[in-house]
Amino acid sequence: MDKTWRVLVVDDDFRVAGIHADIVRAAPGFSVVGSARTLADARQQMVEEKPDLLLVDVYLPDGDGIELVRTNGVDAFVLSAADEAATVRRAMHAGALAYLIKPFPQQALTERLDRYARFRHVLSGARGLRQEKIDQALGIMFGGGSPKPSSRSATEQLLLDALGEGELSASEAAEIAGVSRATAQRRLAAMANQGVVVVRLRYGQSGRPEHLYSKLGAQ
Repeated sequence: MDKTWRVLVVDDDFRVAGIHADIVRAAPGFSVVGSARTLADARQQMVEEKPDLLLVDVYLPDGDGIELVRTNGVDAFVLSAADEAATVRRAMHAGALAYLIKPFPQQALTERLDRYARFRHVLSGARGLRQEKIDQALGIMFGGGSPKPSSRSATEQLLLDALGEGELSASEAAEIAGVSRATAQRRLAAMANQGVVVVRLRYGQSGRPEHLYSKLGAQ
């Protein structure tokens, strides 16, 4: 079953908080567990609801939202009208995974939520991480814009459809999709770097390990 990420919205303007909450609810894989207008309310709801992600304004009636990000140990985006470079740097230093200047278009938050879901998926599990996985996660969260489904090439879509059958090697996916092995390997590797598909290594008795690919959330 796919993970649903729990989000707490922290903003003293209830209308703005409602807009942000609606964007979260519309994002696949996310739910809103509450809305807080003060730091005190946010801390109480964090204990009760145990959110995975906070959407936090900087200026709150009883204190500084960036300090909440710095001290709470929960992943956070800062959403604020504050556009001073020092404030943005302070938020990044506090551990914010994104900083959006209000007002922003809905798509800006939707894209960052999508990145966050893929970022967390790559960093999931209890086992140790290889450096390439860490680099992949950081590239997803802090790299360029997320690819849109409509921008998928026909070949990539054929390969994604093939992965609907389960975990496959590049050769197996190529045969199902009707493309060459080299093309499948190249496109699957690119989609793995984007966090669209998941790759793991299968070690045999001898020789190089085999790369196996699966769709995000299918494991």
